[in-house]
Amino acid sequence: MPFRPFGIVDRGSPSGAPIINSVELEKTLLRKVGDAIHRFQMIRDGDRVAVALSGGKDSATLLEALQLLARRAPIDFSVCAFTVEQGKFLRSIEPLGDYLRERGVAWTYFRDAPSVRLLEEQPDHGCDLCSRYRRRAVYEIARNLGANVIAFGHTADDFCEALLRNTLFTGKLSALPPVTTSRDREFRLIRPLVYVTEEITRAYAESLEIPLVPCSCSQKTGTVRRALRDLFRDLEGEYPHLKENILSAMGNLDTRRLLDTRFYHPEIQPPSPVFPIVTEP
Repeated sequence: MPFRPFGIVDRGSPSGAPIINSVELEKTLLRKVGDAIHRFQMIRDGDRVAVALSGGKDSATLLEALQLLARRAPIDFSVCAFTVEQGKFLRSIEPLGDYLRERGVAWTYFRDAPSVRLLEEQPDHGCDLCSRYRRRAVYEIARNLGANVIAFGHTADDFCEALLRNTLFTGKLSALPPVTTSRDREFRLIRPLVYVTEEITRAYAESLEIPLVPCSCSQKTGTVRRALRDLFRDLEGEYPHLKENILSAMGNLDTRRLLDTRFYHPEIQPPSPVFPIVTEP
């Protein structure tokens, strides 16, 4: 049976439109997140995991999933959350804070003064500069929380977009790492939503009525990210398994058919596929 990382999507309707079974939503979400954690050894016994809560649907879904898994997993780990305020939220963070407190989440809100000052002094600064400021704040917060693992809400969509973006604009065949470490190896950085699409996170956040807080960056038009998202949306109308195949391809490399001579060994037969490609009927 083909490996299907997006298991809850049923495309058997006459219209071909995706159907998400709400009864199975949480069960499937936890299975996919648990599979990613196990496959890439993201979380280990005794870890303290800090979830980077951006205010969006993806990180909110991730937080809920990790809290549920922490109560059910065979290993002992704890979960906390934090939000970095960089002066770009489009509405008050208070409703989200109230929601988290009602659910007993250990949540830290951090207003990063250098980021706010950057926005005031250089309103047209690029994403790279903003990311550097945010990264510094994230590590500072995680350190104060006593966390050794930081979890980010990048989804399968982000992995697919990153692969295409890096291929087209950096000349490098790479996407996002499911697990990596900070430069000084102080923190393990994980992305447990690697097998979860935004279709799932959107449905799950709506089912819980999580008060999301949009960021001005998400409203930008004319960006590479927006162009890639539009491209995927158009292609998926005709090829519904597109992202499944791209994600499978990331774990199914045939280095003999690439141009990197470091991995070119024509006398060696390629291994059997780890993640079979989904074929269209």
